[in-house]
Amino acid sequence: MSLSPTIRACLWMIGAIVSFTSMAIAGRAVSLDLDTFEIMMYRSLIGVVIVVTIASIAGTMHQIRTQRLGLHFVRNVSHFAGQNLWFYSITVIPLAQVFALEFTSPLWVMLMAPFVLGERLTRTQAIAAMIGFIGILVVTRPSPETFHVGLITAALAAIGFAGSAVFTRKLTRTESITCILFYLTAMQVVLGLSFAGFDGDIALPTAANLPWVVVIAIAGLVAHFCLTTALSLAPATIVMPIDFARLPVIAIVGMLLYAEPLDPFVLLGAALIFGANYYNIWSSTRSR
Repeated sequence: MSLSPTIRACLWMIGAIVSFTSMAIAGRAVSLDLDTFEIMMYRSLIGVVIVVTIASIAGTMHQIRTQRLGLHFVRNVSHFAGQNLWFYSITVIPLAQVFALEFTSPLWVMLMAPFVLGERLTRTQAIAAMIGFIGILVVTRPSPETFHVGLITAALAAIGFAGSAVFTRKLTRTESITCILFYLTAMQVVLGLSFAGFDGDIALPTAANLPWVVVIAIAGLVAHFCLTTALSLAPATIVMPIDFARLPVIAIVGMLLYAEPLDPFVLLGAALIFGANYYNIWSSTRSR
């Protein structure tokens, strides 16, 4: 019996949730031995090997072009900054807070799109952005007692991911997935090597943490592949609520593995952020 597209999309999203969660756990595991730049460098090195191998097997290597290197560079600087800030954040604040703030990324995409893509900011999107901002305030509860630099870096990571998404959307108008993924990994190898080697000291993965580095590299690629595949099978109104299941999952992981308390304010703020995103998606699909 064949499964419906919706059920298949749900199964792909389970894969995405497992992959994102695995990447967070692996990131914490290697953070004592490798800094964020070294993690990104090794992750990208492994990513290049994976992308080139798959592209060679699939016969898509010829799709790698050099016409839009400037845009690829801007896209990858944005992603590199966001991913480094994310890796730092997961080591200094509870995982649930990092994931809750990461979910603001679609709201930042809405605000950036008019400037980068020429898309109009609608009234619905403006309302969604305001609701999402309230959610950010609930999650972070800015005050001298609750302030932590990790909250700022996690919020900035979401902005970095949003910039990456906007520039990726622009690249997809002319470039293939193989081309985008190749420059994603290749350029970030160079960026990682440049920053990791700035002090003249690059730590090598040990036998103990090398498997975790491999998990980070594979999980990152698999997570985005699963998410993209799910969106190709079912509407965003179905897929995105499943993606938000990452928050309670990572909250439970944080509680079980790292004794992190379940913060009701984080869950409430995340619910507002989810509501803002879902309201925008629902309104967009309804108007078509």
